[in-house]
Amino acid sequence: MADPAQKDPGSRGAEKTTAQVPPVVVKKYANRRLYNTESSSYITLDNLAEMVRAGRDFVVYDAKTGDDITRGVLTQIIVEEEGKGQNLLPTNFLRQLIGFYGGAMQGVVPGYLDQAMKAFTQQQEQVQTAMRDTVGSMSSIFPFGNLEEVSRQNMAMMERAFSMFSTFKPGTDTAPSGAPTGDAGGENAALRSEIDRLRRELAAKEGKKS
Repeated sequence: MADPAQKDPGSRGAEKTTAQVPPVVVKKYANRRLYNTESSSYITLDNLAEMVRAGRDFVVYDAKTGDDITRGVLTQIIVEEEGKGQNLLPTNFLRQLIGFYGGAMQGVVPGYLDQAMKAFTQQQEQVQTAMRDTVGSMSSIFPFGNLEEVSRQNMAMMERAFSMFSTFKPGTDTAPSGAPTGDAGGENAALRSEIDRLRRELAAKEGKKS
């Protein structure tokens, strides 16, 4: 009986063409130098930032321990960019984010921020697609008013999120309606409810556009 793990050459070729490109493996040494194992060369945080912008995934390992330190390196890239004057993170947002470390809501915040950023990215991709579809005719150049409206919607969504987060700040007694003060379970339920509401609003806006 043939081994099910073995496949004919044709199927293996098909898998190779459809498989995703594996992430670049980067090793970080004790002297803080980063080594790209794909190009066999030393690189910098700026090089990694360019890889992110180009859509190339990578993973960083500690050369001595083998630990995955990708998250820490990505954080270093953000610090470097902010230090160059590329101010992307609002000060109020940073303060609120720090306030959640060690709190009851710490486990909920990462998932919410991830979903919010994905929704924002999808909207920007839709804008870019609309621009490409309409740029062929000079008389129908992409209406920049729509772009401004999308930006306003995104800002409004994020501001609502920040406002909602502030009600859960450690040391306060305020809580959204329906969530018992000081009850972590109630706070989690209220936050999930707000997340669902924001998702429904986003889906409705996307449905109107289509």
